[in-house]
Amino acid sequence: MESYSGYIAQQADSLTSPPLTRQSHGPMDSPTLDLAQEPRLDGETLQQWVFRRLRRSVMAGRFPPGKAVTIRGLADALGVSSMPVREALRRLVAERALVLLDNRRVRVPEMTARRFEELMTARTLLECEAAARALAGADAAFIARLDALNADSDAAVAASDTEAMIETNLAFHGALYGGRADNVLLPLIESVWLQIGPFMRMALADLETHYPVDRHAQALAALRARDEAALRRAIEADIRDGIGHLLAQLG
Repeated sequence: MESYSGYIAQQADSLTSPPLTRQSHGPMDSPTLDLAQEPRLDGETLQQWVFRRLRRSVMAGRFPPGKAVTIRGLADALGVSSMPVREALRRLVAERALVLLDNRRVRVPEMTARRFEELMTARTLLECEAAARALAGADAAFIARLDALNADSDAAVAASDTEAMIETNLAFHGALYGGRADNVLLPLIESVWLQIGPFMRMALADLETHYPVDRHAQALAALRARDEAALRRAIEADIRDGIGHLLAQLG
């Protein structure tokens, strides 16, 4: 059986093959994706910006499950040539965020109940540990920042703004776990978010039913009390209440 590394190499080779003609893509070339708005940073190369924006778009669920898009369509949506898009997609395929199809199209990998349960387990293990490690640096300024991000999240929920709900949730968790510049766990956590992010819109469809308790508020209370056990429980419940109900739909 071909190894996973061999599969990734094959996928990457496909991305570098000579491009097909624009006409062969058909209507899929139109920039129909609503990509995440990520301004280009000072000193950031075009390739870095394209990768960061596409990666964030996958993580924020802007690549709908089952919808295939072309390299040219993404390039048009970004206003760039195909070259930086091709390189970004090669990296996202390697991160298992996307799969390459025929005719130079990409889409989110198919999700099964078993794979989803493993991703949930990985999220729980990694994020509970990352939150616990954040306790050491949880000073007043750190908690105040999380308070502000949670207020933004509450406002997004009140406004029923799906895009803002996803972005503010990512911002809250990213700030909680990524307080140190040499953080090891956050990149691992983000690799899981990449694989589960496309399904977040499904999870938010009936939020009031499945997420009746503000788990972010519980996490903040645990941080203030410096209660590691309570913090771990809050993060675990946040993941379970936020996305756990999707298992039934996938099963």
